[in-house]
Amino acid sequence: MQNRIERITTVLDTNKAEGIEVFDLREKNYFVDYAIIASSLGSRHTTALLDHLKTGLKEEETFNNVDESGDWIVIDLGDILIHIMTPEYRVKYDMETFLSDLANGKEGEAL
Repeated sequence: MQNRIERITTVLDTNKAEGIEVFDLREKNYFVDYAIIASSLGSRHTTALLDHLKTGLKEEETFNNVDESGDWIVIDLGDILIHIMTPEYRVKYDMETFLSDLANGKEGEAL
């Protein structure tokens, strides 16, 4: 599994994704084992990163579903979920807080 995570993050990093974060959710009550978040440089770069992942991972990974909006792309690999977002969407939806709280056992706590 760690090799898969490293391969995904390498493809993202090589193609200028920023702020790449990996969340280990294996011990949590969540529908995937890992979530990865990365920022793009803009809408076109978001789509380009998806293309780079498809090309770079096509032999190792099965893309079960891809939900694209231009500003936010979610890639479902079954046990790994990849979020690629424009910086504005990343700030707006703040997935890091949700996933960090989930990974650290803080889900459901009052704010």
